[in-house]
Amino acid sequence: MDGLAQTTAPNVVNGINLDDLFALIGGVKSDPAKGRTRWRVATTWQGQTCSRSQVEGFEIGEDVKRRFSMDIDEPLELGGSNRFANPQEYLIAALNACMTVGYVAQCAVHRITLESLVIETEGEIDLRGFLGIDPTVANGYESLRYKVRIKGNGTKEQFAEIHEAVMATSPNFYNLSRPVALKSTLVVE
Repeated sequence: MDGLAQTTAPNVVNGINLDDLFALIGGVKSDPAKGRTRWRVATTWQGQTCSRSQVEGFEIGEDVKRRFSMDIDEPLELGGSNRFANPQEYLIAALNACMTVGYVAQCAVHRITLESLVIETEGEIDLRGFLGIDPTVANGYESLRYKVRIKGNGTKEQFAEIHEAVMATSPNFYNLSRPVALKSTLVVE
């Protein structure tokens, strides 16, 4: 021994620190309370069809401060100023981004190095529902279709297994594929 401290490089695949990921998984397995999180977003009208959503933090056993804002608008054709993506585009982006995390992490756990990953999602909304013209028409998506284009050093079978795992574990896949109870409170000031 030369007296110098030995350090071990983190075990990283696809940018995911597997040591940290496995520590998180182990911590939640041993104490389920460590797996409970709370997410908050406050959205404020900015005029016309614009709004700003503000993230101040989230809870994971403790309050974690993080500050982000997202600006939202509508296209000119829907009464907006077309300055930002609209709520439907954010919804689809949130689904795609959540699944992207799942694919990257699942590939990392399986030691598959990714070269590329693209998720393309689309769906239709009939404005007759949203505009209250026809009460028999849904006011949102009846379905969304998505295509995952993935390339890396995994086999087709491994990618199929990962695809199933992502659909089984992605929070936003879950949120959009099942009814989620929405409980409102109206405060008139």
